[in-house]
Amino acid sequence: MPGKIITVSSGKGGVGKTTTTANLSIALAMLGYRVTCIDADIGLRNLDVMLGLESHVYYDIINYVEGHCRLRQAMIRDTRYPELSLLPAAQTRGKEALKVEDMVRVAHEAAEMAQFVIIDSPAGIEHGFRYATAPADLVLVVTNPEVTALRDADRVIGLLEADGYAPAQLILNRYNPELVRKNGMLSAETVVDLLAVDLIGIVPEDSKVLAASNQGQPVALDDRSAAGRAFRDIARRLSGEDVPIEALQERKFLRKLFGSRRKELA
Repeated sequence: MPGKIITVSSGKGGVGKTTTTANLSIALAMLGYRVTCIDADIGLRNLDVMLGLESHVYYDIINYVEGHCRLRQAMIRDTRYPELSLLPAAQTRGKEALKVEDMVRVAHEAAEMAQFVIIDSPAGIEHGFRYATAPADLVLVVTNPEVTALRDADRVIGLLEADGYAPAQLILNRYNPELVRKNGMLSAETVVDLLAVDLIGIVPEDSKVLAASNQGQPVALDDRSAAGRAFRDIARRLSGEDVPIEALQERKFLRKLFGSRRKELA
């Protein structure tokens, strides 16, 4: 049975889309799943750096599409978790080098070898967004709790619905409950109400995320990191586990979203 194809998108750049892709990919591999992550941000390759695999890149997705190598040759296996492989983006080509049908073919071929295929979508809603979301079974929309990011996330969700693409679920990233209490940040409840989309996870603000990304060690590998735990919990939800969202906001809101889980949150 082919694996599930999941695209991580955002609309707005800088909200943590590539960080989310890297962490969910390695978190799923930590659970024992075969995972292939695809960097679809042609010309702006970063996923290899966040996974600590930049020195292993020889071929890339465009090399494969143009017939210069086999798919397995272009895929880089993670030495920490052999279940995880990366198909890197080309760094010296433009997004026009990859057509929608090319991405669909690559993703489906990768899904024959993996249980999860995670695609890191380029920022924006133009050609890169179209080819990254075309093969998806599910689109994870990453946003920060700020007005500009929410506006772009709403645009992405609207496009997915209007064009008949895969359903969307929301990841709220860099959430700070203390700022919410001081009215310095939108609450999770407000974000969900505004976007009217299912919430799959809240990732708290965590200073360890940047340092981990710079070191090529995704924060999901750190048991002491609150963000790492959040990414691991999202991975478990993607795999079908019934995992409550950690109480970063008042419990009343969480009971509203996950009513039957009251005891688990107590």
